[in-house]
Amino acid sequence: MSKIRAAITGVQGWVPEYVLTNQELENLVDTTSEWITSRTGIHERRILKGEGQGTSIIGINAVKGLLAKTNTLPEEIDLLICATVTADMPFPDTANIIADAVGIKNAFCYDINAACSGFLYALTTASKFVESGSHKKVIVVGADKMSSIIDYTDRTTCIIFGDGGGAVLLEPTEEEVGVMDSLHHSDGIGQHYLYQKAGGSRHPATIDTVVNREHFVYQNGKPVFKAAVSGMSDVVLRIMERNKLVADDIAWLVPHQANRRIIETVSDMAKFPMERVMINIQKYGNTTAGTLPLCLWEWESQLKKGDNIILTAFGGGFTWGAIYIKWAYDTPPTDSSVGGNI
Repeated sequence: MSKIRAAITGVQGWVPEYVLTNQELENLVDTTSEWITSRTGIHERRILKGEGQGTSIIGINAVKGLLAKTNTLPEEIDLLICATVTADMPFPDTANIIADAVGIKNAFCYDINAACSGFLYALTTASKFVESGSHKKVIVVGADKMSSIIDYTDRTTCIIFGDGGGAVLLEPTEEEVGVMDSLHHSDGIGQHYLYQKAGGSRHPATIDTVVNREHFVYQNGKPVFKAAVSGMSDVVLRIMERNKLVADDIAWLVPHQANRRIIETVSDMAKFPMERVMINIQKYGNTTAGTLPLCLWEWESQLKKGDNIILTAFGGGFTWGAIYIKWAYDTPPTDSSVGGNI
């Protein structure tokens, strides 16, 4: 019997309409557009505005678009996993909220929180359900409303993050396509360098935690940069080696969009040409769990069946990893328009 693999059979992204430019940030914090661009590669990012607008709004839009695009009925979906660090509420899971809004009634749904590596972790997890034969149509969402946990008086973080995300549909195949291999790591030392201090069970919300601005992202940039470069380049090289691949065999490298300098350094260390590296950080900033599906969505029309693609990410925790996939379909040109409302 042929091995069952989990193939991505569709991808859809969504970002909010509001564009937060570097020029606008110049009016909020002591920074300049030139400094932001030179340090991060970011020119603008999207922000989800409006009363009661949580991460689920991003996921709902992405999943609705994905179902329509792939001619899939909501009742056909038997599992939905949402990777996010900015859940609508501590419970219920954002995945459940998304499923309810789009009419998915025959699936079990849950969230994965692995910060910027969340989509990688969720994609690997979902692929195992498909490979086992227990599930036939699985949706993986990666989405974050980072503006909800960003301190816009802190110039070290507010210039980096934006809101957005995407979703992919996984289905079984016996062809030599789909998720071929994955490699993941974590190291709890990251809790000292990249975290949100308050809001969990260790430091529940109080007047003091709010006044002290402890419900926002804190990042110590230098150790995070060093660990991200080392971690992502290592897993990319290792997954290539164990699958007997060289750079010329890879159609696209899809890195987490945290900082253009990190992307360029990882590309250099992996000896991978930048013209085959997906980069959209200049438009969206770091959307955490949303960066990888947003890249796949924007490049979908350029992907060909059988293309070797490596996805890699690094996030708070620390968490990091890489996934090797063979693209499962040829894509006709489509309009990857962004924004809009549900």
